[in-house]
Amino acid sequence: MTRRSHGRMGPALLRRINEQKLLEHLQIYGPSSRARLKRVSGLTAPTVSKVVDALVERGLLEEIEPTEIAVGRPGKLLRLAHSSAVVLGVLLDAGRCTVVVAGVDGTIDPTQTRVFRSPDSYPELLTATEVACQDILAEVSGAAQGVAVVVNGLINNAEQRVTCCANLHILDGQDPAGDLAKRIGLRCWMLKGTSALCLSERAAGHAVDRDNFAVLDMTTGLGLGAISNGVLVTGHSGLGGEIGHVVVDLGGALCGCGNRGCLETIATDAATTRLVSEAVGEPLDQKQARQVLVERPADCAQVVDNVARHLAMAAAMVVTILNPRTLFLHSDLFLEADGNLERVSAWLSRLGLKASVADCVLKRTTSSKEQAAISAIIHEITRTWLTGDSPRSSLA
Repeated sequence: MTRRSHGRMGPALLRRINEQKLLEHLQIYGPSSRARLKRVSGLTAPTVSKVVDALVERGLLEEIEPTEIAVGRPGKLLRLAHSSAVVLGVLLDAGRCTVVVAGVDGTIDPTQTRVFRSPDSYPELLTATEVACQDILAEVSGAAQGVAVVVNGLINNAEQRVTCCANLHILDGQDPAGDLAKRIGLRCWMLKGTSALCLSERAAGHAVDRDNFAVLDMTTGLGLGAISNGVLVTGHSGLGGEIGHVVVDLGGALCGCGNRGCLETIATDAATTRLVSEAVGEPLDQKQARQVLVERPADCAQVVDNVARHLAMAAAMVVTILNPRTLFLHSDLFLEADGNLERVSAWLSRLGLKASVADCVLKRTTSSKEQAAISAIIHEITRTWLTGDSPRSSLA
């Protein structure tokens, strides 16, 4: 790449910077007038109009009438496109895969969601994902802007491949985003599930405008995502955040990574389902395990305390090392039961460094994984206006 002399920015880069400013503001704060965009961006009125007109022409922005009554003739508001442009989110997970579609404003269309059982081989998985994406694209009217492929596993940024997916090994060594892009002809990005949850909480959850927070996802595995000083933390090669594979019991249950006694064999929703099943002496699915947790708490009190203690152990590591302002926990089962978040908090107070624990708030996430995938692809599309990255990139 040619180095620019005297640090001067060319017109194309400056245009992308201005576009990013406006897109990011609308993503976080919602519809705004041109006058407000001028105030918050620091750009001149002619520049704002030029950038807005270009984004409207591309279908990324839409003009709408204001909902509040104002004196005189109020100007129209601008918002991220609801129908003229769409994005897709693909969630590849153990047991179940999901494909969702949303406008660039992040509003998911639930009538177009596709769910299918995780196949037994990678070629079958790729074909099933392609079919689901093509079915959705045939039904929606907006222009498709890109696809986020979300994987709960180790993703090497440099190689653009899944290094290891402990709960869905058919992805090991594969490049699902690149392979899907070739089949459906759209830009695809691959990223880790916890990174997507971070971006979603920052875009539309409790972490709006926060530059220091972390997310622990305890659903299938136990993964960590973090934003520190406004930057998504990924590690040297993108392999950071696998806190669930810290061994805490050498003689414990076998983990998908090959070790025994990893944290995620004890402190996840999947582990909770297994442990509750063992406690009551019958095989249960997640829905049945939730019913036992709610209706028969005495039958699984020891299980609940053990899961809460080990989850707090993971939280203590995060709080002590990263010092986040907020630590979000993402759960579809364990934290659904009354009092379990408080149990984790109580254990955290005992296990963590007191000063660090006192400086952090423990909360549940507000985002679903489906919403997280959509937020991630919107974030990535916005980022590429500035960087000019190739369509094959990763936020893993």
